Amino acid sequence: MRSLGGRLESASVPHLILEPDDILHVLVPSRAVGEAVEALSPRIRAHRVNADEGPPQGEATLAQVWVPRSGGAELPDGFVAALPRLRLVQLLSAGAERFAGRLPEGVLLCNARGAHTPSTAEWAVTATLAAQRGIPFFVREQDAGRWSSATFASLVGARVLVVGAGDIGTTIGRMLAGFDVELTYVARSARDGVRSTAELPQLLPHADVVIVIVPVTPETTGMVDATFLAAMPDGALLVNAARGVVVDTDALLAELTAGRLRAALDVTDPEPLPEGHPLWSAPGLLLTPHVGGAVPDTNARAVAAVTDQLTRVLAGEPLVNVVDRY
Repeated sequence: MRSLGGRLESASVPHLILEPDDILHVLVPSRAVGEAVEALSPRIRAHRVNADEGPPQGEATLAQVWVPRSGGAELPDGFVAALPRLRLVQLLSAGAERFAGRLPEGVLLCNARGAHTPSTAEWAVTATLAAQRGIPFFVREQDAGRWSSATFASLVGARVLVVGAGDIGTTIGRMLAGFDVELTYVARSARDGVRSTAELPQLLPHADVVIVIVPVTPETTGMVDATFLAAMPDGALLVNAARGVVVDTDALLAELTAGRLRAALDVTDPEPLPEGHPLWSAPGLLLTPHVGGAVPDTNARAVAAVTDQLTRVLAGEPLVNVVDRY
């Protein structure tokens, strides 16, 4: 059977199959990514494109694989339609909400699972510890030149609920182990050592800290709403290392303004947070500008995820990190 620049096999174990003489055309977001993928094999041609500047042209329209830039806008109109041979969108990020459920039938979506795991988990633990020990308060006092003594909560022995038991969530749990926390994992479905999200109403009232690290899906969008927050005990800390849309911003603002809950956010809705937004001045909030994954090694790990996937394509091996279409 003749290949049209790569075909897909077996829905349960996805492959992207190339004929022996096929060239693998890959759309890349930068020169560095292009050089990395072309170094894999003379069978690879990299085409640098910026999807925000319009659909690809010329030889780039032959691409079977597209590596979008991280942090781009929504899927541009007409871009994928200009790629009749496209079979795989390989992300440089773990978050896949820009593309999940929006690609044509027959085009697989894979993320860079693991590339951002250590840094994002580190941010979650850093933010939790800083918020528990009042570090934001002491930094402001230092800026003002005030020697202000105050006592805050401790992370040691805290009851911590990690909502999201995937790669990053379980890494957060391992990092927290040294603090002797009472750790509970929650995921969509219960399994050994993991509770179900259906049990959240019973679990939330007993949590000192709730760390949210779930993918964006129709079920998780707005998951942390007024009811969720109301179930958390007075003085509890919410840590969002997922995406801003997982949390109802107005509901969280109400709890922060009342002084009942505290929060640490690396992501917001809207994002970036506009000037004058009430979150900037909300009491009890530690806020960072979506930098949880931003450490020097992250880009190298993301590119390695891409090159590993393309190596699998060339070898006819199953793809990894395939994202559900939900």
